Amino acid sequence: MTSVTADEYAWIRSSPLFRHALEVGYTLALVRGVVPAEVLRVMGAEPHGSCSGAEALVEEQDELFDAADDGDEPFLAGAFDVSGEGGDWTLVLLLGDGGTGIRPHVLEALSAGGRAVAHTSNGGKPMHFFHWYEDGELRTTFEWPTARSGSTPDALNSVMSEVGFDLPQGDGAPAGGDGRDVDTKAATFALAERLTGVGVTEDLLGDAEYLLGRVPEEPAEEWTGIVIDITDAQGGRFRREFTREGGG
Repeated sequence: MTSVTADEYAWIRSSPLFRHALEVGYTLALVRGVVPAEVLRVMGAEPHGSCSGAEALVEEQDELFDAADDGDEPFLAGAFDVSGEGGDWTLVLLLGDGGTGIRPHVLEALSAGGRAVAHTSNGGKPMHFFHWYEDGELRTTFEWPTARSGSTPDALNSVMSEVGFDLPQGDGAPAGGDGRDVDTKAATFALAERLTGVGVTEDLLGDAEYLLGRVPEEPAEEWTGIVIDITDAQGGRFRREFTREGGG
């Protein structure tokens, strides 16, 4: 495992590419042992040729949006080979997907017998997520580093602290951590590198040869009901279920 920290990813804050990614939404995923073409196939992406460099990927995405029918919001996935811990990996970059481009069932399938790590932003809003899948299982995921979930939500705690996340130190520490000033997005990049051995740089993304796939918008699921279940600080509980009637 590398010793990278958030400091090595300070470049993201001066990067025009990353600024664009945050504006439009992005997903960056790393998948071990699955070649780019197979990753795109599992994602349900239609082959869309290839391009050289991230600028060309942005241009291809813009052209796809301009040509799309009203109500249709497809986006491009660009994938290429990289070397990392334990062998070959595929890096997948999606721009303009609102951070929803690689669905959970896809990451489960891609990580079967291996590992997949992904982080996202939904574009212009303060929602940023991290996901670590191992052998088809979501091990650790979070939006806020102090509110983790998954089958092993605390498995990365020591590594998260090492890369720069502000985590409580011990059971008696305050919930807000120890007050360190840290760029959590840079720390997320560093955490992904710790788990994959793949160092993501602006040159790597800017110069790569991307295999492209057109990912269709996933249709919204019909809902039949919702449950609101809230427990307050005093232990009081409010629970109410609402069901949809008539299907209209």
